[in-house]
Amino acid sequence: MLTAAVPLAAARAQDRACNAPPELLEAGAPLPATVRAVNAGSLRILVVGGASVLGPGTSGPAAAWPARLEALIAARRPGLKVEVAVKGRRGLGTAESAALLEAELARAPAQLVLWATGTESAVRGREVDEMVEALNGGLEALRSAGADAVLIDPQFSRFLRTNANVEPYLDALRLVAGAHRVPLFRRWDLMRAWAEAEVVDVERAPKPERVAATDRLNDCLAQALAALLRDGAAEARGRPRP
Repeated sequence: MLTAAVPLAAARAQDRACNAPPELLEAGAPLPATVRAVNAGSLRILVVGGASVLGPGTSGPAAAWPARLEALIAARRPGLKVEVAVKGRRGLGTAESAALLEAELARAPAQLVLWATGTESAVRGREVDEMVEALNGGLEALRSAGADAVLIDPQFSRFLRTNANVEPYLDALRLVAGAHRVPLFRRWDLMRAWAEAEVVDVERAPKPERVAATDRLNDCLAQALAALLRDGAAEARGRPRP
């Protein structure tokens, strides 16, 4: 049951975001550069991260969550020129991705950066402080460039949970997002909630159904991220969420 404390946009977006828990659709921070870009009629989004941003296991590039997000934004804002540029590769660490996003912004400015990170640090057992230092540097660079940022934590995985101590990295991402006042897209908690509710669970999908399940997961992630972005935009506008 929804409580009065849940933002209206998050509550209304719940069904559209594959029955995501409403509190996971809240931005918790404004996205002013994104709002300015939308008002001006052109929005460029830069997505940086590991293999997950490329949509591995999907039916094709159009099914990856960045492509699905671009399609959702274009459908909601038909007059808006929107471009989603994706830069990533398997095993990309936080320091490497920070350097990559700085280089990409120098080459072609973006108003919104979606930074998926933390998995490589957890898998390799890197020092949490090392990840935090790279995050701080990258977010400061984004602020100096005038771009909004959204941090995205790792994908939920029972295998990863069993074989790596993920919690310190998830906690660090929450703390860094709060310190810099940027939204955190809590992908780990979302995917765990969907798996537990049997909305979508790629790890336990039968092999013949795995591609369809991966497509469904990417679509659900795009819907939830779109809802979070709308919440952050509404917060930047200083008015009740639609």
